[in-house]
Amino acid sequence: MENLSDSELIARAREEPELFGLLYERYVAQIYRYHYYRTGDVQDAEDLTARTFYRALQAFPRYEDRGYPFVAWLYRIAHNVVANMLRDRSRRSAVPLEAVATIAAPGWEPHAETERREENESLLAAVRRLPPERQQLLILKFVEGMSNAEIGRILGRTEGAVKSLYHRTLIALREELADERKGEAR
Repeated sequence: MENLSDSELIARAREEPELFGLLYERYVAQIYRYHYYRTGDVQDAEDLTARTFYRALQAFPRYEDRGYPFVAWLYRIAHNVVANMLRDRSRRSAVPLEAVATIAAPGWEPHAETERREENESLLAAVRRLPPERQQLLILKFVEGMSNAEIGRILGRTEGAVKSLYHRTLIALREELADERKGEAR
């Protein structure tokens, strides 16, 4: 069964719904990584991944092959699930326990660790301020290692449009980070 193409597996899963589990196994890691890089939190990523596949399973009888990979459909569901969660969260705030307490290990250099963490948080914050499509582009490119052609199929764009969006996204990120550093220097 694992050597079946997505379309063959989808056709079989329509007749035998328990085969949806094979589609889950095929794509769960990708969808989890997508959620993790959008939220930065393991528990949120796990929860959102479960929600994504639950919604996909509910909508599976209505799934139509429109010439895009099955995983593109899953990414659209994943995008909607994470967007809903982020919108709900913006209405209330919480401080994670990890931000309050850090345990020091031997050889731990708090200044270097703090600096590294601040740089990572600054970059992730800048990425998360990008429009959702640009966030998705960066995740597919850098986390999933997909080619521009593969990304184009998922986003419903040409390879050239993906290259252009990628270029504009990197320029915007670079400028935002430079502006942020100038603001900190003042």
